[in-house]
Amino acid sequence: MADSVGLQFVSPYAFEAMQKVDVVRLAALSDLELRLLLPCLVRMALCAPADQSQAWTQDKKLILRLLSGVEAVNSIVALLSVDFHALEQDARKEQQLRHKTGGANGESILVSQLQHGLTLEFEHSDPLRRLRLALSELLAIMNKVADSNGEYFLKSSELFESPVYLEEVADVLCILQAELPSLLPIVDVAEALLHVRNGDWFLCLLVANVPDSFNEVCRGLIKSGERQDEESAGGRRRTEALRQLCQMNPSQALNIRAMVVEECHLPGLGVALTLDYKPDSGDEAVSPLVSFVSGLLLGTNSKVRTWFSMFIRNGQQRKRESSSVLWQMRRQLLLELVAILPRSRSTHDSEADGESSSGYSGLREEHVVKASALLRLYCALMGIAGLRPTDEEAEQLLQLMTSRPPATPAGVRFVSLSFCKLLAFPTLVSTPEQEQLMVMWLSWMIKEEEYFESAAGVSASFGEMLLLVAMYFHSNQLSAIIELVCSTLGMKIAIKPSSLSKMKTIFTQEIFTEQVVTAHAVRVPVTNNLSANITGFLPIHCIYQLLRSRAFTKHKVSIKDWIFRQLCESSTPLHTQLLPLIDVYINSILTPASKANPEATNQPITEQEILSVFQGVTGGNGGRGLQRYSITAQLLILYYVLSYEEALLANTKTLAQMQRKPKSYSASLMDQIPIKHLIRQAQGLQKELGGLHSALLRLLATNYPHLCMVEDWLCEEEVTGTLPLLRRMLLSSTARKYSHSQLQEAFQKLPASGPRLMEMLEHLTLLSPSDLIPYAEVLTASMGLLLEEGVPRRILQTLNKLWMVLNTVMPRRLWVMTVNALQPPAKLLRQQRYTQNDLTVDPLIVLRCDRRVFRCPPLMDITLHVLNGYLLASKAYLNAHLKETADLERQTQPVSNLGLTGQPDAPDVTREELKNALLAAQDSAAVQILLEVCLPFEGEEQLAGGGADSLLQSMKGSLNKPPGEARSAGEDEGGLLSDLREVQCLICCLLHQMFIADPNIAKLVHFQGYPQALLPLTVAGIPSMHICLDFIPELLAQPQQEKQIFAIQLLSRLCTQYALPKSLSVARLAVSVMGTLLTVLTRSKRFSFFKHTLPCLVSFCQAFPPLYDDIATLLVQVGQVCASDVANKARDIDPFIARLQYLKGKPQEAALPVVALSKSSLPKKPSDEPIGADPDTQLCYCIEATFMDIIHGSLQAEH
Repeated sequence: MADSVGLQFVSPYAFEAMQKVDVVRLAALSDLELRLLLPCLVRMALCAPADQSQAWTQDKKLILRLLSGVEAVNSIVALLSVDFHALEQDARKEQQLRHKTGGANGESILVSQLQHGLTLEFEHSDPLRRLRLALSELLAIMNKVADSNGEYFLKSSELFESPVYLEEVADVLCILQAELPSLLPIVDVAEALLHVRNGDWFLCLLVANVPDSFNEVCRGLIKSGERQDEESAGGRRRTEALRQLCQMNPSQALNIRAMVVEECHLPGLGVALTLDYKPDSGDEAVSPLVSFVSGLLLGTNSKVRTWFSMFIRNGQQRKRESSSVLWQMRRQLLLELVAILPRSRSTHDSEADGESSSGYSGLREEHVVKASALLRLYCALMGIAGLRPTDEEAEQLLQLMTSRPPATPAGVRFVSLSFCKLLAFPTLVSTPEQEQLMVMWLSWMIKEEEYFESAAGVSASFGEMLLLVAMYFHSNQLSAIIELVCSTLGMKIAIKPSSLSKMKTIFTQEIFTEQVVTAHAVRVPVTNNLSANITGFLPIHCIYQLLRSRAFTKHKVSIKDWIFRQLCESSTPLHTQLLPLIDVYINSILTPASKANPEATNQPITEQEILSVFQGVTGGNGGRGLQRYSITAQLLILYYVLSYEEALLANTKTLAQMQRKPKSYSASLMDQIPIKHLIRQAQGLQKELGGLHSALLRLLATNYPHLCMVEDWLCEEEVTGTLPLLRRMLLSSTARKYSHSQLQEAFQKLPASGPRLMEMLEHLTLLSPSDLIPYAEVLTASMGLLLEEGVPRRILQTLNKLWMVLNTVMPRRLWVMTVNALQPPAKLLRQQRYTQNDLTVDPLIVLRCDRRVFRCPPLMDITLHVLNGYLLASKAYLNAHLKETADLERQTQPVSNLGLTGQPDAPDVTREELKNALLAAQDSAAVQILLEVCLPFEGEEQLAGGGADSLLQSMKGSLNKPPGEARSAGEDEGGLLSDLREVQCLICCLLHQMFIADPNIAKLVHFQGYPQALLPLTVAGIPSMHICLDFIPELLAQPQQEKQIFAIQLLSRLCTQYALPKSLSVARLAVSVMGTLLTVLTRSKRFSFFKHTLPCLVSFCQAFPPLYDDIATLLVQVGQVCASDVANKARDIDPFIARLQYLKGKPQEAALPVVALSKSSLPKKPSDEPIGADPDTQLCYCIEATFMDIIHGSLQAEH
């Protein structure tokens, strides 16, 4: 607003005095300053105050004394003497009239016909008419603003433009607004004043006389302002007016700027207020302008970022104007940039470079932070807001970017930002001289990188970034470079890959050839204590990219030692680049860089290096005092070994085609790595280890399923739960006093040393699993001594508990020691020791133990656990062996298929089938041995209560007794608590797990068959036996009679246990099969078949009464067939057949005689006929007995 130049504005001092009503300050004002504030002061002196205090009374007297000498006060008093109520009514009438006439300048109620111009009328008028003239003119402008729909106009008004009467008009304006606030809202008045000349001056006076309205006026003007104020004259006038208001009240300038950003209006005002702002403190590390503009462009509010970017873009399209706020901002930024440019060479450069560094000077340490902020700001202005730098700006920016900062963390940050800005905006380098300057600066970066890293004390330096960019350029990964630049600068910039062509040429041909990159990368020291807390670009990023591009193998540079050192120098929280580094390293070991050179691979980590990492892990005190490497390093090496072995198996086919056989790690190495112990420790560090724990579990489940058994995880929960922790808190200092020799001596003196040994074992239960490891060998070696007579059961149970705890940390070693300790005495004397490999190849070795183990439930529990583990281990071993040898063996086979399709895959199918057959035979053999163990040994029949069938009978007997008589004296010896019974329960639990895991094992075992005496035990003790119903029809169809008999006996037990619809259908099928076999079997086979299967019909009838008719018919048919074969004895048999027909037709009537029936009442065979001489006759008696049992069972069910 150039029209208000030369006018006296209200000073900040005067405004603050008015705001605080500081009479002393007001008295110190000059006459000119006081003249501007008279309307408010006169009203203050004349109006009745709300404050009746003595202090205000004194202040009011001072104000009156201050006004007494001012001549203009009289005219203001005259203005205040008018009837404002009548004036307001006339004004509202005039507004209504103008509304009706559509705003046309017709007759005015406030002002009659003017004889002269508005200025002359104002001069010659009395106070009332002056008020009417000013009010009429102001209302006309306000109405026009309301009807303009936001379009700006400049109203020519003689009243507001005459320099002679400006003060009088201002007085009238202030009085009108103060006395008629409802008619003239101050925000609307302020908006109207923007449309007249000298409006900013009037606005400042109006707000100065109503100082409390400052924020309200500013917010109103900002809300109704333009989104881009530099685009229109109205926007520029509004910006200038608000700028003048803030100069009058500078303490509120930053609040007004915040309103601008909040509303996203008038961006020029925000910049102008920042340019006007003068901070009180002298600390100017980063200037207010840099902070403000950086906050707008780099903040999280995308709406603000877009709004301000549009201000920059639009401002560049206009001609360069000195009055433009954008050019003022650019000029100020350039001045700040030039002010921090280096003036002289740094000391370090002088010493290091000598004369060659002349012309290059160092950046002062106090300017580094400001320089970094300026670089980021210019990146945001150019990359986000689209600023096109002038030649001068580009030259000065390049000078700043190629300056040499001191070796501090801030200096490292500055160099990184400068380098990324060069990559983001390569157009800054336009001349050959500038290109040479950049190349020399990059060379200086390479040379000084190591010094900077050591002097600054930071792990992430710009040297790694240089290497990384060089590698990206060599592999043409331009998108990765763009992502790297954006992440370093902290902003998303649109960089065209084509713009990097010049930089690519410079990097790949002049500075960093690929050979230089690989040679330099190996010499870069590893990052000490590498963790996720160390941010930035590290050597590991460079090595990772070089491994991916196969640069090391291409140039025959060994990287194995560097990777091993970096893995050993890792800590928690785990750095995210470590696992990808291991994966790509393994790939570079197994897969050659090219088919032309199959030997171009990296070397794997040696077994000696791997073992050195795990030294002391399983020593005393959990190995904490002896460990050289951290748990993170050990877990990473474990991940490497497991991943390497898995990748080796997965790539067997490819490697065989290349005729390569990379070395696999030996089984002895894997045996020495405490895998389960490490996994258990990793479980408690899942948050710090990121995805490492889950990756290890995946590898373990795939390659070591025997270490991932469900029961082990459940047992581990018990070992690591709250209760064991509380028990260990009570651990006394004497709990660790027992030595290995003392423990061994106590075992050898059993049973006399029972109490002493029990005390020692109880103390051991309080130790943590890691602290228990040193005692493992003594505990397992003494297991054979516990098989002697008289060893207390509590000692056995405590040993079992300790064994399970040790199994959570060292399962594989523990299993081998246990198997060797439980060998039969003859093998122990021969000193035969099994290895891990022996037991994996042949798991049945576990069951070749001392026979006494089969009657010692705590030790049998351990043996079954070991057996289950080695069965799983054998399965994994055979799968791996098949993958290792299949493709190599295929190559050695002669080609004899004559080109027939599908033939090459035949060997694989055969090998897979053989492997499955071997596993099935192995599992079924283990099941058969365990079932045999369930049978009573010699001399145990009496103690077991009548053999294996006693399990079901004893359970039923206990259930049928009253609660108080559940156990009798006789059952203490052979009841449910015998060692045999407990062993049977343990074996049934294991068989249940095996059948559920692979139902084919159950099918195979039952097709093989086992003693009929075990059927009650297996059906009642193995919950998964119901799956046998699926294959019993197939078993019935077998040609072998013993399998048919076994199927019917098994089915009779299953029907009693599982009375299901499926069981009914299978039982009906079995009855039908028996009827069919009756017609085809020979006499001898018929006797042996029906002698064993007729008792099963009783169970069918008890489980399914609807089968009674079919079974009765079958019995009659069998009886008739038998009778027909005994023709010479028909006289004796005919009454028997008639009796059967009677029993079938009227079973209820015959029930009472049948109950009293005895074998004495049946037809008797002649005394001269030997027993069993006639099978048909014996079968007839069996049929009669079966009928009796069926009817007797049905009567019992009814009663």
